[in-house]
Order: sequence, then structure tokens, then C-alpha cells
Amino acid sequence: MTDPKPKRTKRVKPDPELVKLADSLLLNYKKPEDLIGENGLLKQLTKMLVERALEAEMTEHLGHDKSAAITNTAANARNGHSGKTLKGDFGDLPLDIPRDRQASFEPQLVAKHQTRWTGFDDKVISLYARGLSVREIQAHLEEMYGTEVSPSLISAITDAVSDEVKLWQARPLDALYPILYLDCIHVKVRDAGAVRNKAVYLAIGVNMAGHKEVLGLWIAQTEGAKFWLQVVTELKNRGVQDIFIACVDGLKGFPEAIETVYPKAAVQLCIVHMVRNSLNFVSWKRQKEVAADLKLIYTSATVELAEQRLCEFEAKWDAEYQSISLSWRRNWARVIPFFDYPAEIRKVIYTTNAIESINMSLRKVIKTRASFPTDEAVMKLFYLALNNISKKWTMPIRDWKAALNRFSIQFEDRLLSV
Repeated sequence: MTDPKPKRTKRVKPDPELVKLADSLLLNYKKPEDLIGENGLLKQLTKMLVERALEAEMTEHLGHDKSAAITNTAANARNGHSGKTLKGDFGDLPLDIPRDRQASFEPQLVAKHQTRWTGFDDKVISLYARGLSVREIQAHLEEMYGTEVSPSLISAITDAVSDEVKLWQARPLDALYPILYLDCIHVKVRDAGAVRNKAVYLAIGVNMAGHKEVLGLWIAQTEGAKFWLQVVTELKNRGVQDIFIACVDGLKGFPEAIETVYPKAAVQLCIVHMVRNSLNFVSWKRQKEVAADLKLIYTSATVELAEQRLCEFEAKWDAEYQSISLSWRRNWARVIPFFDYPAEIRKVIYTTNAIESINMSLRKVIKTRASFPTDEAVMKLFYLALNNISKKWTMPIRDWKAALNRFSIQFEDRLLSV
């Protein structure tokens, strides 16, 4: 069946009087600068309209027109103007703001102490979220809008996000996330006068609708059981009662921590990371062959067959790459949990690719930054960047319906208890 043709939006005819006005204003138009330049028509019109609107607000406030008799009981009247400059898409726009004798006038269009047009802060934050530094934002605004913005103003605008981050990090969460992905990305942060490597940990939950959701961000210099216990406990305190499967990248201490807080959760080591780490030991000429033999292990139908394939791998490759089989044997208890599940669920849980793609996007954002001044600066940028990234998460993850059907059968009692 073919899709119906989209309905055409009915064109609204402009007011004839406005058309005549526009034609008269554009009589001398020759080039774009005449319209949108520093002294172009749009900027002049904006100034004129805003100032006239403010005069109308003053008339409403006082109850009488300019030069008319005073009619209000307080005997209040106009008292000249004060200058103000607003920053925005037109660059710096100087305005004359009307005043009254009793200083009781509160403008609505341009509020007291307002120095930027509505939306200007959003532009600054949007540029910051895309990884631009304060200096780069400053240069961009000057180039695009011809307005000089101080670094302190840009910092003040972006610092306002910090309170938003705190609220987001403490927000209530769903009672159940069938799948939880955990991973980290490393950044350089100035700490106590020295630049140190720190890990930013991300928790991505897949909710019952199959949509990814960033549950939180945490920063630590080292990972371990104590740190992960703190993270998992925080998730519990924010409302997460149960997790079916946690997919991780060999995070030290995490399996023990999650099993302490969520004893029924299965912890699955990321197979893709296992393969990638294994191939680090192999010359590039033989990587394809070794990868094919490893695939025979993790695509086996049963854990018994996987064990047999691992033995075959050892017999073939241990003479050259014994460290690979030793790694798989050492982590075998965390490799095999996904063999307990049918193919539909295996496709969803055997890799942390869902979070790896997020890390890739975050690395693009931070690639031009040598280091961050504080942990708060890291949290602020990551929060804003993740907001942009998550806007693309409009569809459930692949094969989710099949996986959810299996979950509903396998974990029926746990689904009913939350």
C-alpha cells in the first residue's frame, strides 16, 4: 500500500497593508547588507518596534499618553529614557528604555537587568555543547553577529547549567530497566595544580519501551568495588528496583557491586570488547583468521559447544597467542551468561555497542580540549552533549520486541513484582 500524499499547507496571504509597507521600505534595497548588515533595515526596524512597544507599555502603566494630562492617583509621569544594549542575532542593539518618576515601571518586553535577547543564551549553550571552547564561542558570535561577548559572560551562561545537572543526576528513575550498560570514557582534568586522567562513567538503561536512557554520570580517578557500590546504590535510591542483565566492559569491582545491590541480576561481559582486546595480541595479517575462530566460540548454540570451540582455539593458537585463551578462561564465568538466553536476547546484550556509539560522539565533542579546568566543567559539557545525542533516540533498540517477549516469559515473576 502506497503512503498517502502529504497534505499541502494552506498558504496564508499577508496583510495587503503590510505588503505595501514592505515594498516601500525596500525601495532602495541593493545588497544583503542593506537588510541584515550592522546598520541594515532589520536592525533599525527591530529597534524602532521594540522602543515603540516599550512606550506603549509605559502608557499602559501610567494610564495616559505621552504629553497627555496625568490621570493616575499617584501623580506618576514619564521621566526621560535610560540607555541599554541588548546582545542577540543583530549584534549589539542599543535601546532607549522609558523611565517614570517613581521608578515603578517594570518593562515586559525587555525586563530590568536583561542584557541579552531571549534565545541568545540558548545559542551560547548550543555551541558549548558541540565542544567549542569559550574563546571559539566568543570568536563565532563576533563573526556571525558582530557582537563582542566577554569570556566571563559565556562562562556565566554555561555555569547556569550546573544546577540543571544536579537536578538531572538526582531525578527519579523507573522501577525496572531490563538491560543496563556501563562503560567509561577518559578525560584530562586539572586537579590540585596538575592535569590528571579521570574516568567519566556512564550508565545507560534500556526501559520497558526499548528506549535508551542516560541514568547518570560519575567521575572517579580509579575504578573499584567501593566506587561501583556507590553508583549502584545511588541507582537503587533513585527508584531502580530491579535489573535483569548488566552488560559491562570488564569494569573492576562492578560485578560484585551490582550483585550486592541486585542479587538476581546477571552480569554479562561485553563480547565485542573481549574480541577487540584479544586481537591486540595478533599481527594484522592473522587478525581475520583469529577473529573468525573466536566467533565460533561466542556464536555457539550452547555453552557446552562454546567450551569445545574454546578448546579447539587453544589447540590451534596457544603456541603463538596463549594470552588470548588465558584471558577467555579467566573471564569465562562472565562470558557465558548470555548462553542462557535465546538468540533474540543475545543480540541485544552481548555487546556494549549501544554505549560505545555514545562514547564515540562524546569523543568528537572533547577532541579539541587538551584538558578541563574542573570536574564540574566535565559534567556540564557531557550533560549538554548527551542532551543533543539523546534527541536522536526516537526508536527502540534493534530486535527489542522479540527480546521483550522473551523477558516477559523468563522473568514473569520479577515483572509482576515491580
